[in-house]
Amino acid sequence: MNPSLQPRNSIISISPISIPPITLQPISIPTITPISLALHLPTPTCIQTITPDANGYVPPGTCHALYKYYPSFAAAVVFSILFGVLTILHISQAAVHKKPFCWVIIMAGLWETGSFVTRALSTRAQQESGLALTSELLVLLAPLWVNAFDYMLLGRMIHFFLPARSLFGIRASMLALCFVAMDIVSFVVQLVGGAMGGTGAPPEQILKGVHIYMGGIGLQEFFIVVFLALAVRFHVQMMGLEKRGELRGTGKGRWRWLLGALYASLALISLRIFFRLIEFSAGTDSSNPLPYHEIYFYAFDAVPMLLALTTMNVVHPGRFLVGPDSELPKMSWRRKRAAKSMEMEEFDDEKEFRGDVAKARAMEDYGAEKEFRKDLVKGRQMERYDDEKEFLGNTV
Repeated sequence: MNPSLQPRNSIISISPISIPPITLQPISIPTITPISLALHLPTPTCIQTITPDANGYVPPGTCHALYKYYPSFAAAVVFSILFGVLTILHISQAAVHKKPFCWVIIMAGLWETGSFVTRALSTRAQQESGLALTSELLVLLAPLWVNAFDYMLLGRMIHFFLPARSLFGIRASMLALCFVAMDIVSFVVQLVGGAMGGTGAPPEQILKGVHIYMGGIGLQEFFIVVFLALAVRFHVQMMGLEKRGELRGTGKGRWRWLLGALYASLALISLRIFFRLIEFSAGTDSSNPLPYHEIYFYAFDAVPMLLALTTMNVVHPGRFLVGPDSELPKMSWRRKRAAKSMEMEEFDDEKEFRGDVAKARAMEDYGAEKEFRKDLVKGRQMERYDDEKEFLGNTV
């Protein structure tokens, strides 16, 4: 037996194992805020401390004050009636004289009437900003309809009175269309400014809206000045026709009345524009009396527009523009299509004619060239025959 394989009496000792402590990092749990179901309404810009009177009036500068003066109910009613009567007259005159383009000045009358009707209602409910804003927008934009009517009127006068039916080489219909488009641009700018700076808006927004509106009426006045130059040019040409006696027997000798009404309308619109420019540019504090006295509004805005509509009632275009040339030519889409078809047919006929002419000329050139070649060959043959004859004679 191998002594190494014998069992030994030995003791097995196991050393203890030391495990280092484990430190856990603290975990921070964010605080959960419960969802609030409350509505967060905007804080009012002012707190009304003054009790409005029976019509809702509060002094200027206080909370919810829509006017800088106590508006007159009686004045608003009177101008509502006056503008309403003038509008009814324009509607009847347009129907009697059969002038469809007069719908433009009818719109001016309707807007002015609507403005003063809502103004009358607003004087009895001065805490209702919707009525005041509607009245203000209508009265600010209504003169643009009168302006557009003046543009359309001069275009028809050029077409009716001038033999060339154009001014500076531009057709009357194109002139009217261009200026009406300019008036629409001015209308949009003034609408944006008037809506932004309307009654009840914040002061910063009102100031921005006023600046935009002033830019719009400044643009309108610039277009009026350019248009006035065209009217003066028309005036000069008409005086020349009258001096040469070309208007005798034509029934077109009363052009001065219509042109005078046009000048008066443009002057009244310009007066109203200058008033608005001065009113808005001078500020809104008490040092500027225009916004704080209602009389200025009626004297320099309402009355000029009333006179402009009255002028066109008295000197109505239907009394002077009579006959087939009194309206600008216009074609329906069917007539335009037929005219275009005729133009295409005329073009095809002309193209075919030119082709036939070119072909005939080519045939003539070909025949002439063919005859020339034939004569040339015959001449050369004769020359050869004479040479050969002479050669044979010499040989004999």
